[in-house]
Amino acid sequence: MSAVTTVDTPSSEPVVRRRGVLRRIAGHRTGRIGLVLVGGVVLVALLAPVLAPFGAEEITGSPALSGPSGAHWLGTDELGRDVASRIIWGSRTSLQVGVLATLLALLVALPLGLVAGYFRGGLDTVVMRLTDTGLAFPFIVLAVGLTAILGPSMVNAAIAIGVSQVPMLIRVVRGETLSVREEDYIAASVADGAGSARILGRHVLPNIVNTLIVQVTVLMPFAIITESMLSFLGLGVQPPTPSWGVMLTAAQAYTTTAPWLAVFPGLAIFVAALGFNLLGDGARDALDPRRAR
Repeated sequence: MSAVTTVDTPSSEPVVRRRGVLRRIAGHRTGRIGLVLVGGVVLVALLAPVLAPFGAEEITGSPALSGPSGAHWLGTDELGRDVASRIIWGSRTSLQVGVLATLLALLVALPLGLVAGYFRGGLDTVVMRLTDTGLAFPFIVLAVGLTAILGPSMVNAAIAIGVSQVPMLIRVVRGETLSVREEDYIAASVADGAGSARILGRHVLPNIVNTLIVQVTVLMPFAIITESMLSFLGLGVQPPTPSWGVMLTAAQAYTTTAPWLAVFPGLAIFVAALGFNLLGDGARDALDPRRAR
C-alpha cells in the first residue's frame, strides 16, 4: 500500500502547480496583455453574428471603395461590402484553421513523441529519422507544398499546416519524455509492476502537459499567419469565404487608392498573432515550477 502511495504522489504535483494558472498568467504583465488580446479575438469570432453590422458577403448598397465613415467604420471594399464585417467574420476562419491545425499536430506528434522517448531503441531511431527528414524542409515550404498537392480549401490548409508542425512538436514531446523517464517515481512505478501504458498515461503525460500548453500558444499564431499567407497565395481559403488572407489578396490592386483594404486585415493578423505570443510568454513563466516557487 505504501508503494502505491509513493508512486502516485509525484504525478499529482503538476496538477497542483497548475492550480491558479490563469491567475498567475494574469499577474504576468505580458501574459495579461496576451489574455486580453486572445480573449478579444475569441469573443469577436464567437459573437460575429451579433457584432458584424452586415453579412460577410452582403452588398451594402454603399459606394465601393469608400473610406471609413460612421456607416462603415473601416470603409467598404471593391464590391461595396463592409470591411469591418468581413474582418469580424474572417476571425472565425483564422481561429478554425488554427485550432484544427494545432489539434492535428498534437494528435499525431504526442503519441509518437511519447513512445519514442519512453521506449527508445529502434522505434526511437525510426521516429527521429522521419522527424529529421520533416525538419529538413522549411515550415512554410512544407505547408505550401502540401496545400498545393491537396488542393486549395480551408480544411486542406489546416491539414497542411498541422502536418508541417508535427516534426517540431515530436522533438519537443520526445525531449520532455526523456527527461521525465529518468525520474525516481518512474523507476518506482516500474518496480511496483505498473505497465508501460499506465506509466505513460498516469505519470509521463501529466508531467509534460505544462510544456504542451506553452507549445499550443506557440503553434496557434504560426497557424494563423500561415493560413493568411496560403489564402493570400490562393492556396488556402477560397472566396467568397471571408478570410484575412483573402482580403489582403483582393487589396493588392487598391493599395494606393484604398489602403484601408490592406491595413485593417493586416492589423487583425498582427493583433491575433501578438496576443498568442504574449500569452505564450505568460504561460511559460506561470507554468515554470522554478518561477512558481
